[in-house]
Formats: sequence, structure tokens, C-alpha cells
Amino acid sequence: MPLNAFTNVFAGNPLDRVSDRRSDEAWIAEQLAAPESLGLVLWNGKPFVEDAKDGGIQIAYIGARMARDLAQSAERLLFLGLWQGTAVFAADLEGGADPADGPLEGLGRFDDLRMIAMNLPGTEAAMLATAKSMFEWRRRHRHCAACGQPSEVVDAGWKRICPACKAEHFPRTDPVVIMLAVKGDKCLVGRQAAWPKLMYSALAGFLEPGESIEEACARELWEEARLKVARVRYHSTQPWPYPSSLMIGLIAEVENDDAVPDQVELDEVRWFTREETRAWLRGDIPDAKMPGALAIAHQLIKAWAEDEPAA
Repeated sequence: MPLNAFTNVFAGNPLDRVSDRRSDEAWIAEQLAAPESLGLVLWNGKPFVEDAKDGGIQIAYIGARMARDLAQSAERLLFLGLWQGTAVFAADLEGGADPADGPLEGLGRFDDLRMIAMNLPGTEAAMLATAKSMFEWRRRHRHCAACGQPSEVVDAGWKRICPACKAEHFPRTDPVVIMLAVKGDKCLVGRQAAWPKLMYSALAGFLEPGESIEEACARELWEEARLKVARVRYHSTQPWPYPSSLMIGLIAEVENDDAVPDQVELDEVRWFTREETRAWLRGDIPDAKMPGALAIAHQLIKAWAEDEPAA
């Protein structure tokens, strides 16, 4: 049963994470050795996939024991959870030689997750995003933040511990507020010079320590566009594995419409009426490109455009 009326791409991981069993090394070893246990593989951040019979793309699963052998160490192996009682592990591979031309030849191919996500089953995209985020965290946090010594992976890949000072380190998720500013029957989007030509999107920024989601939304809209927030409405969230963020989607009603881009985060801002936004969704605004449906920004814009205003 969905927890929210809307589920973004990369959300909706179907696995039972059984986090209480991660520290049970004997149980993890038993699951890893079980012939029915499954493995999925990432190589340089790209998932191992194959074509599905329905014309889409799906994970090219291998046996968990093969995934263990490819990983070669606990550092590159992750227990993801149980799928209807069957254990699922992930292996993290690196290097210049494509494993699909070696030990995985004939079993599938490696592809860019962002490019194929919309063609994957939603549940599988979520599982791959989880694995990608976890491996990125482990790759970037191999040394203890307290004493600088190399740390070791424990709890089936979900924690690191420092043998020198015994400090424990857990995966980090960086919260990001992303909000569509609206006033009456129009919404505001912006663009950065570094983005693709004519691309506009909702405004966004990282949540700071000691700050509520609503406060971060108000601060970002003021800093980037000099808009004063009146109230904030939650829409949905999206795990974003680039490298490990959680996008918190909001609709923010603002008090003023004299937006001014800060020329640091934003080079330009633009208001669209609801009618214009619907045309934009249809692709009928030639001088503005919308974020792809993969992005939560697209879903925020779409939700607001299709929400009939009160009479």
C-alpha cells in the first residue's frame, strides 16, 4: 500500500530491509550462500540490466554467490534486503574493463541509471538507487572522520567502524528542499547558465543544520529570488542518488511577484500562468524546456498545473 498518493522515480523500494538482522553475521553469511539468493551489480555506478519482454528494461540479476565473488570483499558488497523472503545483495565494481565483456558476458549490459530509470519498473529503479547511494557513501567515507584512520564496513554494508578509535559512521542523506513558488494563478521557475539551453526548473537548495523544512524553503526563495513565503504545502519526496540526496518537494505560496534572480544561483526567473504551464507540459512553449519526468521538479509543476484553483 503506497504511503503517499504520489511516488516519484527512485522512491518505492519494495524490499524488506530487515535492518535488525544486518549485524547477525551468521545469518547474512547464510543468506549469501543460499542458492536462491539474488545479486545485482553496479560498475562505475552503472547498473547491470537487460531488455524486458514488454519492451522496457529490467535488472539483470545474477546469483548472490556470483555477486560475492565479483565483489571480492565486504567493502564492495551490500545486503539490500528481502524480496518475499529471498535475499538480495548488490556488488560494486570499478575499473576500466567492462565486466559485461568478461565474467558477465552474455548476461546483460551496464547502462546509465539516469538515462534508463523511466524504462525500469519503479521498484527496480528504487532498489538500484538505494545501492548506488550506499556505494557512493562508502566510496567517499573510507576514512574515519574522527581520527582519519581507515574505517571498515560492518552490518552487511550499512555502517563503518574505525578500528583505531572505535567511532561508528552511518550513511548520510543530504536533504534538499525543492519548491515551486506560486502566487495566485501563476508559478515561478528559474534557470542557471550552466543548465541546458532554455531549461527552467523549480528552485532548490540544501537544508541547513537547525533549520526546518519550511524555514529552508523560505530562506532559499528569499536568497535566490527575493520572494517572501506566506505558507508551504508538502507534495512528495524523492531519493536522488547523485550522490545521496533526498529531494523534499514543496508548493510555496508567496506574497509578492517582483522576483529578482540573485545572479549567483539563478541567472533568470520567469512566471508562467496556469494555462501557460499546461501548454508548457504539452511542449507548446518553444522558448522554454521543462525538466524531464524523472525529476521531482517536473512532478511539482505538473501537480500545480493540473490542480484546478478553488472557485
